[in-house]
Amino acid sequence: MNSRSVQLLDSGNATLLFHSVDAFLFDCDGVIWKGDKLIDGVSDTLHFLRSKGKKLVFVTNNSTKSRKQYAAKFLSLGISVSEDEIFSSSFAAAMYLKSVEFPLDKKVYVIGGDGILEELSLAGITAFGGPEDGKKTIELKDNPFFAHDKTVGAVVVGLDPYINFYKLQYATLCIRDNPGCLFVATNRDAVGHMTDLQEWPGAGCMVAAVCGSTEKEPIVVGKPSTFMMDFLLKKFQIDTSRMCMVGDRLDTDILFGQSAGCKTLLVLSGVTTLPTLQDSSNNILPDLYTDKVSDLLQLLRP
Repeated sequence: MNSRSVQLLDSGNATLLFHSVDAFLFDCDGVIWKGDKLIDGVSDTLHFLRSKGKKLVFVTNNSTKSRKQYAAKFLSLGISVSEDEIFSSSFAAAMYLKSVEFPLDKKVYVIGGDGILEELSLAGITAFGGPEDGKKTIELKDNPFFAHDKTVGAVVVGLDPYINFYKLQYATLCIRDNPGCLFVATNRDAVGHMTDLQEWPGAGCMVAAVCGSTEKEPIVVGKPSTFMMDFLLKKFQIDTSRMCMVGDRLDTDILFGQSAGCKTLLVLSGVTTLPTLQDSSNNILPDLYTDKVSDLLQLLRP
C-alpha cells in the first residue's frame, strides 16, 4: 500500500475533513450498527455533527427494510432519523423502475424481503413473491410444468434468507421467457453483518444464483452504482466535492464515494480489516481510515 495515498485519521486531517464537507453519507451495517446492536459512540457522533450544521444521509445496500422500517430501527436504537435521510437499495430499486417508466400494467417478482415489496408498493408498482414464497417447494419427481405470470416485467433480487428452488425457477422463467423482462439487483455485497457476531451471505449470493440460471447480468442500483448518488444529488443539491462517504467496505462504500467525487473515510468496524486495506493487491484506497465512526468525534471535540 502507498502510505501517501491513504492516511490514518488524526486531529489534523479530521479538522480539515470536517471543514471541507457539508454532508456526511453513512453506510449502516458495520458502520452505525452490527445486527441490532449500535456501535459504541455512534449516537453522540451523529448528534455532534448535526449540532454543527452538517447534513447526514444514510445510504445502505441492505434491502431487507424499507425507509420507514429503517427509520423505526434507528429510533429503536435511540437515534432520530427521518425517512428522507435514508437511501436504501430497496428504495433505489423502486426509484429505478419509476425512472425507466416501468409500465403500471406489468408486475414485479421479488426475491428478497418486505422492504422491497413495501417500496415498490409506495411507488405504485404491483409486486409479489418475497417472504410469502419462502416455504414453497417443487416436487421434480412428478415431472411438473412450472407456470409463471407472463405479465411480470421485472425481477428484483436482494438479500433473501429464505431463498429456495421455487424462487429461483420463478425468477429464471420470468427473465428468460417474458419479453423485455428486466433483471434488477439491489446490490451485490458478498457478505453482511446480519448479526453482531459474524458475517453472513449477502445479496450477491442470491444475485449470482439468478445470473447463473439466466446467463444474464443485472442492472445494479445499490452501491457502488451511481444511481443512488444521482437521485441523492437531485434531492439535496449538494456538490459531491462537499460530501464525505463513510463506510466499511472498499468495493461498495468507498468505490461509490470515489466514483461520485466524494471524500471517503473507511471505518474498520465492519467488513474491511486493516490487513485487507494494506494488501498490495487492493487498489481501492480511501482518503482516510480509522477504527470506528466515534473516532471522528474524539478528534474534533475540544
